[in-house]
Parts: sequence; structure tokens; C-alpha cells
Amino acid sequence: MASEKDLLVAVAVFVFALISHSEGIIGGGEAAPHSRPYMASIQVPEGENMKHECGGFVVADQWVMTAVHCLPDGPNGRKVVLGVHSLSEPEETKQTFDILELHNHPDFSMSNYNNDIALIKLDRPFNATDAVRAVQFLRAGGTNPSRDAEVETAGWGSLDNLGSRPDKLREVVVGVVSSSRCRRSDYFGKKFTTNMICAHKLCPDPCDQPHKTQDSCDGDSGGPLLYNGIVVGITSNGGKKCGQVKKPGIYTIISHYTEWIDNTMGLQSTATPDQSS
Repeated sequence: MASEKDLLVAVAVFVFALISHSEGIIGGGEAAPHSRPYMASIQVPEGENMKHECGGFVVADQWVMTAVHCLPDGPNGRKVVLGVHSLSEPEETKQTFDILELHNHPDFSMSNYNNDIALIKLDRPFNATDAVRAVQFLRAGGTNPSRDAEVETAGWGSLDNLGSRPDKLREVVVGVVSSSRCRRSDYFGKKFTTNMICAHKLCPDPCDQPHKTQDSCDGDSGGPLLYNGIVVGITSNGGKKCGQVKKPGIYTIISHYTEWIDNTMGLQSTATPDQSS
């Protein structure tokens, strides 16, 4: 007969396996290696090593877009790594950059994360490869996803509210939640502004997952929200109560900032909607 200790070990192994296979970013799964070549890992010094802190995405040959709250006080030794799938493995695809310039939106509000958009200028242009290239983002005049539209996000953020982090990039498909619902007092109330979109995916009843929703989480901040292959949002408050029904992920609407983006990157504001920077 199995001892009590053996039974406890077996249960622990089963629970770990369940979490490892059914969760990702909160309810997602591992992305195919380098299938999202625009993804960036913003890393902070930790002793002699670097640790993933936030996500970002490449929008031009020397520019990465992310969230202000990832770097509110400046670079402070952080680096940007492109061409990443596994954070720990020495992949030949990886390209590491210092931060030459950091441009946080001047109207960012720490109280509710309004205007949570930042641009990082890398110390040099990246080398374009199958594992590293820019992504299109929605510009002024483009159409943002409406209620119930399927959108997708990715990152190396927490798998659960306990803070366990994956080594490999995860992705998840979620659905847009109506702005009127997210403005309700039992959701986000007045903290939810017109510069935000919220999204998650409810687990169908009966739910066989540890969480009731699929969502972004802590460490996914700064990553992209995509609609039909174009980035429409920046993960802003993915770290707030991940996976809770009335606290869907909040994303900054990128198309509201076309003029600021163009001015910051030195571009002309004559591009048509949906055009890549």
C-alpha cells in the first residue's frame, strides 16, 4: 500500500503537470519557436545575470514599443533582447541591445495607467532575420476591434497569481470586453479610460482549468495585443489580479498615439491607416 508521503508526492506531480500543460500566460499555451519575431524581452540586472521583467515589440529597425510602467524611472541598466524563445537557453537567434533612448509618454498616469505607452530606441538597428523583424501597428483612422472580437497576446509573464514564470514564450487568444462593462464600478470604474481596451476569455462551463478566464499576467506588460495580425494594443495592467472574471486585461489603444509616435521616431504623419511604421 502506498504511504501517505507517496500519495502526496503523486498529487503534487499531477497538479504540476496540470498547470504546466493547461496554463500559459493564464490559460494559453507555448508559442511555436520564433513564430512571433517581433517580440522583445526587456531585462533587468539581477546580480551577474539579466532577468526578464517586461515585454515589448519591434516597430522599426531601431525601435521597440512597450509600456511606461515597465521603465518609469529610466533604463537603469536594462537591456532589450530580440529573437528570444527560451529565456534561459543560449539561442543563436538572440540579439541583445542597450537602451540608447527611452521615451515615456508625457501624460502617463501612475494612478490608473492612462497613456501607458513608451518607445525605446535601441543602441543600433537590429539584424533582420526569420527570428527578428518588425510588426505593423494600427494608426489613427484604423479600425480597432469591437466587442467579442478575437484578439491575441503573448509574453513570458506569470502562469498564475503565485508568480511562477515560464522559460519559453506563451500566447493566448482572448475576446474584447465592451468598454461599458469595463467602466462598471464592479470592474474598473473611473480608472478605465477611452484610451484603453479590455479583453479576456471566459472558460466555458463546466470549467476544467485552474482559472475561470484566459488572460495576460504579471511580466506580460508592454507586450502586444494583435487583431488580424496588426498590433492594436499594449499590455498595460496584465499584472492586476490575473485570471479574474471582473478584472480582464487592460491594453493601451495604440491608434490614439499616432502623432506622438511619429514625432518621437522622427516620422512624417502622412501614412495611411494600418500601415507599418
